[in-house]
Amino acid sequence: MAEPDHHPAEPNKSVDDMSIKGEEPPPEYIVKDTKFGSIESSPPLGPFPVVDVSVFSESSSSSNQDLEQELAKLRSSLSSAGGCFQAIGHGISNSLLDKIREVAIEFFSLPMEEKQKYARAVNEAQGYGSDRVVSEKQVLDWSHRLSLRVFPDDKRRLNLWPQIPQDFSEILNEYATKIKIVTEILFKAIAKSLNLEENSFLNQFGERSLMQTRFNFYPPCLRPDLVHGVKPHTDRSGITILLQDKEVEGLQIVVDGKWYRVPVIPHALVVNLGDQMQVYLCAIAIFVTWCLINIMSNGIYRSPMHRVVTNTKKLRISVASFIEPDPDNEIGPVERLIDEQRPRVYRNVKNYGVINYECYQKGLVALETVQV
Repeated sequence: MAEPDHHPAEPNKSVDDMSIKGEEPPPEYIVKDTKFGSIESSPPLGPFPVVDVSVFSESSSSSNQDLEQELAKLRSSLSSAGGCFQAIGHGISNSLLDKIREVAIEFFSLPMEEKQKYARAVNEAQGYGSDRVVSEKQVLDWSHRLSLRVFPDDKRRLNLWPQIPQDFSEILNEYATKIKIVTEILFKAIAKSLNLEENSFLNQFGERSLMQTRFNFYPPCLRPDLVHGVKPHTDRSGITILLQDKEVEGLQIVVDGKWYRVPVIPHALVVNLGDQMQVYLCAIAIFVTWCLINIMSNGIYRSPMHRVVTNTKKLRISVASFIEPDPDNEIGPVERLIDEQRPRVYRNVKNYGVINYECYQKGLVALETVQV
């Protein structure tokens, strides 16, 4: 999908300023008609399993019974409508998880003129700011984000990596490196859960797969019943790994047509599949902590629909890592999984991220636009 010929103007008011002044959200932020249901701050807690990732490690001394048990939970969580699990035993220390949250809050607390040194350019994905505006009818999210490419190393825009806090770059690099290791373990485990060769997904993504880390900031809002922190969407990624706020809930996922809250487990990682995995795996008839398998699975494992809500009292932060193939790589279902009983659902596409982003801002389901 090509970029539009022109882009509407960016919003004049900052959600930071409106939050501090206790102002009601202006019309461009207010959610009106939506096919994804009304905004609820406290729907029921969802049935999202906790998976012990340590049993999937090559150095694990776990029994075959423990391995099969966790593989079964992985398979069940990803093939269900929820498509999400909470990963423990991931090997990232509690202290590092706390540090990445701390530098995020320190950065967000800086004066606006300091944060603006890292502002993203118009039509650019990396840097600090609000969403790019791609539609006159676009409803704006009540949030700010700092989005940075961390892998491949040579794609880093280090001029956009904050110098305050001073240890920001060091901590982000350490965290991203650990997340990359977790991702490789999960890719192998997911392949094993589908009885595929364990490097199936690693080979598909290749050595130059992309990882984008996004720091999400959701300031308090006087009317959280009227706005989204993030609009309902599925992820563009192959897999998404999310570190939630340590205390404040906000993430919600659709399960069987209803919204459910994702509980906070302070040092767990929320894993879900994204659209590009669902396409790849879609020809298999089966289905961690957030959205991974839509495009590459041909639809067996599912990329969940999710959103973020705000609250009136507390800032909420989260750190999301999105892993996806090089945009120049063409993605599509595994050919050997397609036959008369399991026909192709999605066509092959390049640069799916552009398609996903524009559909997200227009309230459309991106995967529906690439169906055969």
